[in-house]
Amino acid sequence: MFQAPDLQGQRDELLQLVEARRFEELRTRLRDREPPDLAELMDDLPHEAEAVVFRILPRELAADTFEYLRLDAQERLLRAMGDRDVAVILNDMSPDDRTALLEELPGKVTKRLLNLLSPDERGVATRLLGYPEDSVGRLMTPDYVAVKPHWTVADALKHIRQFGSDSETLNILYVTAKGGKLIDDLRMRELLLVEPETRIEELMDHQFVALEATQDQEEAVTAFRRLDRTALPVTDSGGILVGIVTVDDVLDVAEEEATEDFHKLGGVEAFDEPYLRIAIPTLVRKRAVWLVMLFIGEMLTATAMGFFQNEIAKAVVLSLFIPLIISSGGNSGSQAATLVTRAMALGEVTLRDWWRVMRRELIAGLSLGAILGAVGFARITVWALAFDMYGPHWPLIALTIFFSLIGVVLWGSLTGSLLPILLKRIGADPAASSAPFVATIVDVTGIVIFFTVAASILSGTLL
Repeated sequence: MFQAPDLQGQRDELLQLVEARRFEELRTRLRDREPPDLAELMDDLPHEAEAVVFRILPRELAADTFEYLRLDAQERLLRAMGDRDVAVILNDMSPDDRTALLEELPGKVTKRLLNLLSPDERGVATRLLGYPEDSVGRLMTPDYVAVKPHWTVADALKHIRQFGSDSETLNILYVTAKGGKLIDDLRMRELLLVEPETRIEELMDHQFVALEATQDQEEAVTAFRRLDRTALPVTDSGGILVGIVTVDDVLDVAEEEATEDFHKLGGVEAFDEPYLRIAIPTLVRKRAVWLVMLFIGEMLTATAMGFFQNEIAKAVVLSLFIPLIISSGGNSGSQAATLVTRAMALGEVTLRDWWRVMRRELIAGLSLGAILGAVGFARITVWALAFDMYGPHWPLIALTIFFSLIGVVLWGSLTGSLLPILLKRIGADPAASSAPFVATIVDVTGIVIFFTVAASILSGTLL
């Protein structure tokens, strides 16, 4: 095994062996490494070296390592290999990982690769690709162990020894009735702790949870999080067992969904690749769309200020506090939007909870607004007494800032918390209620709130 102190050092040593064409030594050093380590080691290698290293690996190790590579690396290797080698890799891949690869490729390429599969594997791949994109059916694998209720435990264990080697997991066994209808699932330990003559039906409680193949993948993430399972069965609309989904596949989905939500919350269109691998034009395009939308939104702030230009002209001092007011509202709205969006992603908040959310944010917004308002009031008081600023009407100005901050922070909290729920209600992604988007909305309305409060308190004095 490599003894280099870090990953980059290992890559450098590997490249030296490739350039020196010491392939036998390279093969000896690589064959004892784990597939995830090999995939990480091959990451960022020059494409030619990557192909050489992959071809040197023993067949079984190469197939296992291939599943851990990024999709773009998998595509490169497929282009570099001949049809025979590609067929070996694809046939040895787990069905769910193979589906993830095939659905990313152009249609013509996918068709060519499907023709390289064995008839049985081609049937599996075609069936999985037939499910809607982002559905549980695309995640599942048909490699599982099913037993019959009338079997004894001894029969079940014999069946497992005969057919279990290809199963994705043996932690859970699935009990199916005639026609393949799922009627229960059993943990392996339940079979190991009873007498061999015990019938499977004696162990059944008919309590199980299954996913439907057409369900959204996010629902699978929620189910795994709630049930704390390593695998869940997948059925069709008639309850027929068609596959299983394992926790490793769901973790990949959870990571993708979390990344997409983080991007959207930051006001950026979701990226499909790591940041450092995205082409600059793509990076600009995905960011520019949101920036233009937010810029147009901020233009409404200037329009709103135009309606109050007379008030600003009469009391120029008010303009000093505009950034303070609108930033406080935007910050509170961004906080609320982030909290509620994350709570919805975790299943902690549903559409039916909108009133509870509103009630909580009403209290929180008033409290936070009062805190910020008190700080603003104190700041104006200290500056007025210490430096004789803001003129003789400084107490009224301080009151204006106090009540304006309460109103703007309250409005920001309500807007930020309810917007994700509204988007979910109309079928949009709650994460689209990004922090910059909420801040833009609150900026416009914050101007109106600020000058409305100012007109009420300062009327007859500064205004």
